[in-house]
Amino acid sequence: MPRKRNAALALDTFGHLYAGGRIDPSVEGLPTVGQLYAEYWIPKTLRSPCPIVMIHGGSQTGTNFTSTPDGREGWAQYFLRRGHSVYVVDQVARGRAAHFSQSQGPVQAANLKRTEDRFVAPKRAMLWPQAKRHAQWPGSGRPGDPAFDAFYATQFPSLESYARQQELNRNALIALLDRIGPSVLLAHSQGGAFLWPVADARPKLVKAIVAVEPNGPPVYETDLKGAPEWFADIGPRKPYGLGMVPLTYRPPLKPGEELKFVRQDKPDGPGLVRGWLQAEPARKLPNLAKISILILVAEASYHATYDHVTAAYLAQAGVPNDFIRLEDIGIRGNGHMMMLEKNSDVIAGLIETWLKKALAKSRPRRAKR
Repeated sequence: MPRKRNAALALDTFGHLYAGGRIDPSVEGLPTVGQLYAEYWIPKTLRSPCPIVMIHGGSQTGTNFTSTPDGREGWAQYFLRRGHSVYVVDQVARGRAAHFSQSQGPVQAANLKRTEDRFVAPKRAMLWPQAKRHAQWPGSGRPGDPAFDAFYATQFPSLESYARQQELNRNALIALLDRIGPSVLLAHSQGGAFLWPVADARPKLVKAIVAVEPNGPPVYETDLKGAPEWFADIGPRKPYGLGMVPLTYRPPLKPGEELKFVRQDKPDGPGLVRGWLQAEPARKLPNLAKISILILVAEASYHATYDHVTAAYLAQAGVPNDFIRLEDIGIRGNGHMMMLEKNSDVIAGLIETWLKKALAKSRPRRAKR
């Protein structure tokens, strides 16, 4: 859809870069593998001390942040206009991070029904109780509607292996931070699985984390079944609680030792998943403990059923975090793709307000003379 006209953006510069990756001699043709693509914009008037790195979710690319399906500016422009440098990532093997002939592993097939059920029209499928509240998608959410078609055209296959996704993107994002310096990480959905190992590896380079419905819940993924059962655990166990790749726990795990988990006796409320936490005494995640973290969840999303468990898991591991349900502050009707929905700027404003406080807190105080 055509974009609506806005006032000109005043930029100092813009461009792109690739981070991470290597030539793999084991693959025919010797392609580069393991690299991410990042497009960046630096505003003429810089008002923030560090850039925001925006990381998309599963089946998506960085286009999630550069425009909306109904032609409005995305979160990238929102933050640029308010003085933030922005880096928008295409994950490894996604979008403009080239991927030759499945050289980094098999990829998932297209799935139109899943796109409708989870992202644009959950009210029709009713796979989770909160889906009935969805009201913010622009358009009918059906093929043939201009906003739906514009969104569906952006969909891109993810690597099938969750462990491979997390390993490759962790390494590439670390390479990006090593290159650009201290940053805010803003990740959505599947991209949220990369936040914790990247921050664990580079805690001094991660100044704040905005986890927009991050991959979860801990330990097991959730199958959405519809009424009356609604939920079931699915998929392989996440050996490090928050994902498939190692995290630095204290006390450390001994060789061959695994984390111990227990399931909640009952859900924390109606329509919520009965999640998993560590068995007590819980090990801590010291490298994440001093980073300001926001976990944001929408009213009508499938994440509304379980993101509170991610927040609780972090807190149990000694990692304070701010957990906000949008409906609790009067932002109603959003689904999982909140950055593309009709009130996306309202949600961006909430994030910016939180970020100002978080970044002010992270700045070192000047020594008194």
